Amino acid sequence: MKTTYWISTILFIIMMLMGVGQYFFKTDAMRELFVALSYPAYIVIPLGIVKLLGIIGILSKKCRLLKEWAYAGFFYVLILAIMAHALSGVPSVIPAFSALVLLIISYLSDKKLSRRTARV
Repeated sequence: MKTTYWISTILFIIMMLMGVGQYFFKTDAMRELFVALSYPAYIVIPLGIVKLLGIIGILSKKCRLLKEWAYAGFFYVLILAIMAHALSGVPSVIPAFSALVLLIISYLSDKKLSRRTARV
């Protein structure tokens, strides 16, 4: 279970970091994409910052509530991304869907691991 957690979490974090990198280094292209997806262009940089904080939250061992909120935030962002891509006609819903699957696997395996350590 630990292996499943770490593989899914690391792959998810890599996907999110790739997106965050584009938010900060290809900002103009990302703004155009966000407008094509019917989102405001100004949200690109704040979303990048929030995703970085979410990654820190998921990797955090200190505060369980912070970790839960980070998982929830990513869940909603990915659902909205999937819907925006599907409804706007902009292709490439697959990366967001793949990230959502990895997020769910990471979350469920983390829950199982935390239940096991709570019993011990």
